[in-house]
Amino acid sequence: MNIYKKLNQSIEYIENNLENNIETKRIAQILEMNEQLAQNIFYCICGISISEYVRNRRLSNAGFDLYNTNMSIVDIAVKYQYTSATSFSRAFEKFHNIKPSQIKNGQKKLRVYSRIKLQEIEEKNSSIEYEIIDQEQMELYGTYIETTIEEIRKVAPDFWFEIYYKYKEKYGDIDYGMTSYDNRFECNKCKYWVLYKNKVNEKEFQKVILPKSKWIVFKTKTQDTKEIQETTQKIYKEFIPSTKYKFKELPELEYYHNNIVEIMMPLEEN
Repeated sequence: MNIYKKLNQSIEYIENNLENNIETKRIAQILEMNEQLAQNIFYCICGISISEYVRNRRLSNAGFDLYNTNMSIVDIAVKYQYTSATSFSRAFEKFHNIKPSQIKNGQKKLRVYSRIKLQEIEEKNSSIEYEIIDQEQMELYGTYIETTIEEIRKVAPDFWFEIYYKYKEKYGDIDYGMTSYDNRFECNKCKYWVLYKNKVNEKEFQKVILPKSKWIVFKTKTQDTKEIQETTQKIYKEFIPSTKYKFKELPELEYYHNNIVEIMMPLEEN
């Protein structure tokens, strides 16, 4: 599968439906994967979340409509799927640094977020080693920080070290890192968790239960943040588009032990 061609097709679908409801399942179908992986692939290669891309493109077009048509602010808000003129005006000002009413009053300072167009070039072949394990139900204990898809690469390491040094003497080494999403296609917000295998003070940490599953495991050579991120990028850019495995809609894990990291992704059963 040429993932760049598939992404261009998904972007074409988005562009054709900026004035309509954009069905996230359709994007996942185009990319031939589940919704969770579709979001990660899109962000990994395009550098922006699907929800943020849709928002930026709608607001770009809204600026054009405000300046070049006689449509009211309310009508334009409805056109681009906003539930109220207030929420639209707030988003418009954040994007354009100017209120929509100021455009109507003659000011012309606007910005545009350009449509993404990827080169459909197949990259050179490379090999990625992995293994598949059977994992019983996991009962973990941890805490999280709220962040965004765009900021998580910086926020996650900082939060990991904050918790590590705060609780090292009390609970020892952190066992897992995990990213979870409340509604990954409605917004770009997410939670980054640090988790312990052993039971800890439940007033300080929350219990997280992951069901029994098969997991596909990729190993890094160190626990260096840069290598973890580079390995993750390689998984999404090269491995997933090249494999026939189907993945569950469960959070992925990073398992820290023996000076390495195992990046774990849950597999659908055959």
